Amino acid sequence: MGLGFLFMVKAASLVAGGVQSPAYLLVLTYLVHTFGELCLSPVGLSTVTKLAPARFVGQMMGVWFLASSLGKLTAGLIAGSFDPNNLAAMPGRFLFIVVYGCAVGLLLLVLSPRIVRWMGSARQPASTAP
Repeated sequence: MGLGFLFMVKAASLVAGGVQSPAYLLVLTYLVHTFGELCLSPVGLSTVTKLAPARFVGQMMGVWFLASSLGKLTAGLIAGSFDPNNLAAMPGRFLFIVVYGCAVGLLLLVLSPRIVRWMGSARQPASTAP
């Protein structure tokens, strides 16, 4: 997500400078975000089904989607605080999203070995032996 917003920083910088932003910057933003979602969602749902107790799989999948909806609510609140009349502030606002998103991504990358250890045998693929 953070890397996708780099294109929005560039677009906002152009607009703040009085130049019209090319549409391909928005397309690239959506492209990177969509690729990220396509990589994250199936893996996350698969992990939820593997790690949740059998009785709670449906409930935990609901929690996964609830977390996603809370993230989208937060994104809407952040976007709602943007002032459309203050174009000079837009590149900085988008840059904050880039820094925050990349920092959280790096934190998760650093924590991933520990999380994998916590998963234990659940991370092992199912045996394909007959």
